[in-house]
Amino acid sequence: MKRFLLIITICITSFTCAQQEIKIDIADALILKTIEISYEYYIADQSSVGLSTLFSFEKRTSDFRYNEEKMITPYFRHYFTKDNKWNLFGESFFAISSGYKEIKINGTSNTYERFSDGAIGIAAGTKYVSKEGIVIDIYGGIGRNLFSANSPLLVPRLGVNIGWRF
Repeated sequence: MKRFLLIITICITSFTCAQQEIKIDIADALILKTIEISYEYYIADQSSVGLSTLFSFEKRTSDFRYNEEKMITPYFRHYFTKDNKWNLFGESFFAISSGYKEIKINGTSNTYERFSDGAIGIAAGTKYVSKEGIVIDIYGGIGRNLFSANSPLLVPRLGVNIGWRF
């Protein structure tokens, strides 16, 4: 029983002492009427796991928008340096998305088809962390949908996040 309590205490302590971040994608909010919120948890000095959720409020008839209306993206990041201020990272992700794909008939677009799919992809970016815990990260990448024939072929992974490390 003592060993069990010791293991539970160590696990809780390691979880609460680890660095965590919560961020919002400011570029999506300002340009695309889209909200993307991310949570990132550091599992080591140079590795983290995270989860992003995206909700698009842009109308389907808009000229410039994501095809995805809802997307959940778990990701893994590896940081290439141990610099606490500026750091470069590579990311692998799996995006689960749903939305509407525009279908063109005779060169005009007049109908939309609903889709749900999962994509696997990679991204790269850079992150700045201030002494006060303010986080800015910029990243870009691309994924490929895997399961549905009626979904878009590619899924973008772009962002300019601003958040807080605690």
